[in-house]
Amino acid sequence: MRRSTVPPRRPHTRGPWSYLAWLVSRQRGRVTLGAVLGSAWMMGLALPPYVLSRAIDSLAESQQNVVLGWTAVLLLVGGVLAGLSIWRHRTMTRVRMDAALRTVSEVNAHGIRLGDTMARRALTGEVVAIGGGDAWTIGRSLTATGPGVGAVLAYVVIAVLLLRISVPLAVVVLAGVPVLALVVGPATRRLRTVGTPYREQQSRVTGRIVDIVAGLGVLNGLGGKAVYADRFRAESQRLLQHGYRVGRVTSVIQAAGLGLPTLFSAVVVWLAARLAVEGSITVGELVAVAGYAAVLAVPVASFIEGALDLSQALVAARRVTDFLDVRPDSTGSAVPPGRGDLIDGASGLRIAPGTFAAVATAQHPDAVALVDRLGGFRPGATWAGQPTSELDPAQLHEQVLVADNDAALFAGSLAQVVAGRLDVADLGEAAILDALHTAAADDVVRGLPEGLGSRIDSGGRNLSGGQRQRVRLARATIADPTVLLAVDPTSALDAATEATVVDRLTHHRRGKTTLVTSTSALVLQGADEVHLLADGRVVASGTHTALLANPAYAALVHRGRPVTSAHDPEIQA
Repeated sequence: MRRSTVPPRRPHTRGPWSYLAWLVSRQRGRVTLGAVLGSAWMMGLALPPYVLSRAIDSLAESQQNVVLGWTAVLLLVGGVLAGLSIWRHRTMTRVRMDAALRTVSEVNAHGIRLGDTMARRALTGEVVAIGGGDAWTIGRSLTATGPGVGAVLAYVVIAVLLLRISVPLAVVVLAGVPVLALVVGPATRRLRTVGTPYREQQSRVTGRIVDIVAGLGVLNGLGGKAVYADRFRAESQRLLQHGYRVGRVTSVIQAAGLGLPTLFSAVVVWLAARLAVEGSITVGELVAVAGYAAVLAVPVASFIEGALDLSQALVAARRVTDFLDVRPDSTGSAVPPGRGDLIDGASGLRIAPGTFAAVATAQHPDAVALVDRLGGFRPGATWAGQPTSELDPAQLHEQVLVADNDAALFAGSLAQVVAGRLDVADLGEAAILDALHTAAADDVVRGLPEGLGSRIDSGGRNLSGGQRQRVRLARATIADPTVLLAVDPTSALDAATEATVVDRLTHHRRGKTTLVTSTSALVLQGADEVHLLADGRVVASGTHTALLANPAYAALVHRGRPVTSAHDPEIQA
């Protein structure tokens, strides 16, 4: 069957500027169109004052037909500008959305590549913060590629038009650029300085929220909510203080965005009024200057808004590039062998190809660590003599699948959830139903109103614990990996359902390497071989029946009950 895979991506991570440039390069055509439309619209804003001035001068000279002509031109210009504005806005919205969603996609794809590395380095809060705010901050900054370019051109056009009317007026307008840089430049640099610690603290607080929500049930049981609440309160207060610093700088820039355009307009109109009183310019030219001054507020405000957005985006882009620069703990490049003995050096476990093996241990973390090593997430295991940590992670995980009993279930239809990374259309309904049948989840399909088309909430919240576990197992079996490593795949199931799952899973995986960790007698008696793990080491191996003679194994399987006979009713169940 054909599998859908994520295409390789190579975003520029040399720094925030290079990352923003890379986002622009991914949509050159759309950005170019936005720049053209933004420039045409913003330069076109200078036309209505010019046309209006010609109409007023013609009216002063009693040229009524000419006035009507200029009025028609004014209406036409207004209509064209309205159309350009709509087209420009739609184009720039697509530019912003593309940049934001592309950033989210890159971060998600890299998070998948990092795998267990992300959890061990506590990067979950960073990913949530990027997806929740940074991506959209970066997308908003790309507005500068449209109206930003247009603002520069419009500023120049207005200066030229004013130069035709009066040199002093043009000088005032051109002098506004260095004034703008002097006022806004230091503020934007300061914003980047205070924005970085604010963003770092925001990531820590978000990570704390993720931890609290994920472990709320455990915290309730242990009575640790108050401790975590105090920690969250302290982190939030620190974030609040950083937020105040960012807010002070932002308020200065936003105040400049409102005040400077008004100041420019007032100075220009005042000078024009004096020139009109002196007779140096006509009444129509005075009206034109007033219009130019009003239009001038648009590019000036665009300069300031663009500077604010870009300053914030550089901080956000830095966080994105830092995350994308994180390398997985397993960075091997060797091609997986595809077949051979799986050997874990730390525990002494050896699994021959095609074997259905089980590991029993009282220490769940030891079982998880063992599976992580065999799956290549941690060093210490080999496959056909090659260290799994040195194998190419992407190719390895195509063949070796680690199925945790608490693995995430993403929102979507039941068919999409079971298909996982595979395409539903390529798999077909029959294959999905077969996987659900193997996991004894036929009742899940029957119990949902739309069967395979029924929506499953994020995390499988609208399913019971046992249903979630069986759906996860169905997702693992439909991938049909060369090696399946399953952690406690039946721990939430009743005995009857568990027996059905074991029978169907062993039949489905016949001839394929499979390892399950469990302390259930029903699971262990279905395995070809069972390995007893104590203190992280294999201390006994054999069939389930043979190992019952081992007191430690029997006590583990029977939850501490003394073993009186190999024909114990619980074992025979």
